[in-house]
Amino acid sequence: MSRAGWLRLLVVSGAVLLLDLACRTGIITPLTMIPPSAMAAALLALIGAGRFTADIVKTLGNVTLACALAVVVGFSFGVLIHAMRRVRRALEPLLASYYAVPFFVFYPLLIVLFGLNDLPIVAIGFLFAVVAMVISTMNGLDRIPPVLLKVGRAHRLGPLRSALLIKLPAAAPYLFTGVKLAVAYAFIGVIAAEFILSGGGIGYAIAYAYNNFDNRTMYALMLLILAVVMAVNLVLHGWEQRLYRRRGGR
Repeated sequence: MSRAGWLRLLVVSGAVLLLDLACRTGIITPLTMIPPSAMAAALLALIGAGRFTADIVKTLGNVTLACALAVVVGFSFGVLIHAMRRVRRALEPLLASYYAVPFFVFYPLLIVLFGLNDLPIVAIGFLFAVVAMVISTMNGLDRIPPVLLKVGRAHRLGPLRSALLIKLPAAAPYLFTGVKLAVAYAFIGVIAAEFILSGGGIGYAIAYAYNNFDNRTMYALMLLILAVVMAVNLVLHGWEQRLYRRRGGR
């Protein structure tokens, strides 16, 4: 692990220890928050009991589907928009203000389109994540060094070979940034939708525990979400750093 990595670990560990101390000494009351060590113990107990296994599988499945669709569709649209300058100029203001749209107002329409199932929740997660991938794709294509494109033309590479051998490798770090953002936004969209629109999933279980003052369950499930998102992003961050090192960016 690099020095920066050890420093991040030290800062996070210190913050968790201070929070645990504040909870155990009464500075933070149990009605507000339980100690992080108690959250971890409650999470292990919940996983061992299998009480929320169906909710966890449901949420992770919805997030995976929403994220996969967002990455594929976002990348495809990013490539198309980047290739059409006039369309890009017309769409860029809309993309810049996209996240000001309250997506949950479309839930009744999504129910009409997809029915009373998980698809409306997946659609909301997709809507949250897709534009982050579109913007990252365009940024990556914008930052391909012109000299690489000249090399491709000098070797008379066709559009497909140029894309596979030059454009995608050069834009890959930015695409990974888009994937990381898509993961985070997909989790936000799906969990938030489950909070207010679903009868199952981790979001619903957290809201149910909150309404019943069950802090141990609520914070245990919140810790689970944080752990999963951090693990996925750490893996993606590691791959991203390797790509930067291979191209001499860092």
